[in-house]
Amino acid sequence: MAEITAALVKDLREKSGAGMMDCKKALQENGGDLEASMDWLRTKGLSKAAKKSDRAAAEGLVAGLVSDHGRKGVLIELNAETDFVAKNDKFQAAARNIAATAIALNTLDQIHDAKTADGEVISDMITNLIATIGENMRLRRTAKLEVEQGAVAMYLHNVQGEGVARLGVLVALESTGDADKLKEVGRRIAMHVAGTPTPPLALNSDELDPAVVAKEREIQTQTAMESGKPREIAEKMVEGRIRKWQEEVVLLKQPFVMNPDQTIEQLVAETAKEVGAPVTVKGFVRFALGEGVEKAPEADFAAEVASMTGQA
Repeated sequence: MAEITAALVKDLREKSGAGMMDCKKALQENGGDLEASMDWLRTKGLSKAAKKSDRAAAEGLVAGLVSDHGRKGVLIELNAETDFVAKNDKFQAAARNIAATAIALNTLDQIHDAKTADGEVISDMITNLIATIGENMRLRRTAKLEVEQGAVAMYLHNVQGEGVARLGVLVALESTGDADKLKEVGRRIAMHVAGTPTPPLALNSDELDPAVVAKEREIQTQTAMESGKPREIAEKMVEGRIRKWQEEVVLLKQPFVMNPDQTIEQLVAETAKEVGAPVTVKGFVRFALGEGVEKAPEADFAAEVASMTGQA
C-alpha cells in the first residue's frame, strides 16, 4: 500500500473539494490511488462541493473576537456567493467558530487544519457547509493583533449577528495605563478607521507600501509635467503633493472623524496624559467584506439559476 502522505491528502482535497479526513479515508481505502479515491468520494457524495469551487464568492461575513483580557484580537473573512447566506444561522456560527479558533493561530493553513471547540476540522466544516447550503465558500483571510500591556479594541460595522458583520476593525494600543480607558479610545479609533472617507493604508508614512508610494509619485509627476511648470518647480510640486497625500492615507496623521480639529496622533497624545503613561498605536486591521474580490456579473448568476430550474 502506498504511503498516505500529507501532500497526497492535500492533492486530493484540492481536486475533490472534500474534507481532509474524508480525503485521508478515501486514500486509505484505495491504496493511495488518486483516481480511485476520487471515484470513492463521488460514490459517497463527498466531492459535490468541488463543482461549486470556481464560482465567485465575494459576499459572506467578517467575524471578530477579542480575548485574553482584552489584549488579543482577531478578524477573519468567510466568503460565500450571496448576501442571503450571511443571514444563515449555520454560516454565522461557522464564522464565529473560525474566529474563536483563529485567535490562537497565525496562518490560513493552520486555521484550515485546526479543530473547533466541538472537535470539527475547519476545512471539513466549510466543505460540509458548501454541500449543505449549496454555495461556494472560502476562508479568505485572517489577521491578529496583540499587546503585552494595554488593550486591543474591536469595532464591527453593519452587524449581521453576534460577532459578525460586513466590516470589522481592530486597533491595538500599547500602554501601562488604565486598560478600560485604552479600550474606549481604541474603539473610537476603530470607528474612525471604519468610517473615515479615506480608509488609512498604513499606521505611518514609513509603513506605506513602497509600490503604492511609487504609483502615487508617478501620477503626481505626470500631472506636474503636464502643468507646463519648469522642472525645478514641478519637482517641488510633486514632493509637496506626496507629503499631503501621505497625511491623508496614514492613520496617525488623519483628522479624527469625531473631532476634525484633532489628528489621531494628537488624540493618542491626549490619551497618554489622561492615563498617565505613554500610549503607542501598535497596529490596526480593517477588513471590508469582499474588498478587492472580483464579483461575478449578476446576470450570469441569474442565468445559472434559470438553467437549474429549467427556465433558460
